[in-house]
Amino acid sequence: MRHLILALLTLSASATLAGQEIQPEVATGRSEIKSASAEDYMAVTANPLASRAAEQILARGGTAVDAAIAAQLVLGLVEPQSSGIGGGAFMLSYRADGGELHYYDGRETAPAGVDEDYFLRDGQPRPFLKAVIGGYSVGVPGVLRMLELAHGRDGKLPWAELFQPAIRLAENGFRVSPRLHQLLDRMPQVDARPAIAAYFFGDDGEPLPVGHLLKNPDYAATLRTIADKGADAFYSGPIAEAIAAAVQGDPKNPGKMTLKDIAGYRAKVREPVCSIFLTYRVCGADAPSSGGTTVGAILGMLGQFSLNEYEAGDTELTHLFAEASELAFADRNTYSADADFVSVPSQSMVAPQYLARRAQLIDPERATEAVAGEPQSFDEPRLQAASPEMPNTSHLSIVDRYGNGVSMTTSIETGFGSRLFVKGFLLNNQLTDFSFVPRDAKGSSVANRIQPGKRPRSSMSPTIVFDHDNNMRLLVGSPGGSRIIDYTARTILYHLGLGMPIADAVAAGNIGAIGYRVELEPGFFSAETVAKLEKLGHKVVEKHLNSGIHAIALVDGELRGGADPRREGSALGK
Repeated sequence: MRHLILALLTLSASATLAGQEIQPEVATGRSEIKSASAEDYMAVTANPLASRAAEQILARGGTAVDAAIAAQLVLGLVEPQSSGIGGGAFMLSYRADGGELHYYDGRETAPAGVDEDYFLRDGQPRPFLKAVIGGYSVGVPGVLRMLELAHGRDGKLPWAELFQPAIRLAENGFRVSPRLHQLLDRMPQVDARPAIAAYFFGDDGEPLPVGHLLKNPDYAATLRTIADKGADAFYSGPIAEAIAAAVQGDPKNPGKMTLKDIAGYRAKVREPVCSIFLTYRVCGADAPSSGGTTVGAILGMLGQFSLNEYEAGDTELTHLFAEASELAFADRNTYSADADFVSVPSQSMVAPQYLARRAQLIDPERATEAVAGEPQSFDEPRLQAASPEMPNTSHLSIVDRYGNGVSMTTSIETGFGSRLFVKGFLLNNQLTDFSFVPRDAKGSSVANRIQPGKRPRSSMSPTIVFDHDNNMRLLVGSPGGSRIIDYTARTILYHLGLGMPIADAVAAGNIGAIGYRVELEPGFFSAETVAKLEKLGHKVVEKHLNSGIHAIALVDGELRGGADPRREGSALGK
């Protein structure tokens, strides 16, 4: 069994490493620390145009959910490589009037025509890019059904009004940003299909230059239809027909999605998973996301140590963080999947007593091999397996004048998704978030294997933290593939555990420790720290860790926002 686990981890690590080499959304530099403060409302998103759209909705008396919808629709236009209506999302929505936290699941689903061997060829997993590009990787999009569900429960302004900022930008045009240009220029096979090539590249085959006024009348027309007729207009009729035709008719890599698959999609209201960190309650997205349990597990283990003895970036705390993360990921890779298909012991994985026992496995003096624990007994053994999640995606955090909050992470998976461009938007490649290997030689199944109608496991970690009086204290999340979990947990640790101002915590050096090495962001960790970590037994690699952390902290009656300087986002409020 141990050899099998190591083989599966090696396979998944190889796929992930291959993903790092192709850099699905490469680092494009960083700016100064981005901070803002406000008293009434605030929006922090991955693009200034999206933050402005959200702020305009908040200024008109809209709720946090209203503003999130407007921001998402703009992000799908101006940051199309990361998210959009052709993808999926998870949203946490806090309602101040009743003190309730809602978790909305808009994760994509696998078509009915897939089977568990979908990603195998002659018994071997397909190469990542060969699986990604084209219709083969596309899951049924969930964003619009989720946004409509959340709006019906937590929105205030008319649905159609929330579409107007994106429609105006699509019709009038927006300027190609330096980041979008660099991604078009440096990422592989962006122009793999004629429609996407015609939109993003000039007649000379070169990516559109910085400052080019890019208009998208097809997207404007799509949004007008959905604004007028609701999400049903996306899941049936001409838009759905165009999606199914693009997926099934892809000339090189057709997929299985049908009109019935699209029409049958449903967003879900689920219970968030909450854990304890110091005096705080940390709430996140439960299965099919692994974010809530894994962020909670990392922080729950770290809370067993005297954090006031450490500083950000020092050897001791970095070692403890890496060890806690690797233990949490061992559980995550073993137990997390779509809970509608597989039993997921979420509450047991973040139970204080269980995490206290797991923390006892951390040796402050040396690195140790992380193995999965047993938060709950199962009749069948569980196998560790990972999927090659790519560091794409987008996160937004919003607080409105009524005290409501939204933490939402949204994605089309790898940068520019499947490369299928339909009616002004990109289709996701989220099916590649399933494990490519469904079972071992003895027939034991991997929890996150692909199955018809199943939602792939995700690392998206929208998080809302509450203080001991149950007041909303922090909203945070990030893109970054499986490293989303570490980015989010580290930010919470630095802000709430070490007292670092939120914008500084967002901008601080990232750590990645998901199971096979410790990754450190260059420029934040001294040579002495690296050497000490290696002496403790860690394999240390310094590399760009391209997060997009966006957070709002509520401190002394004030909203304090931080936008990640590694991307082009902003924090705006009043």
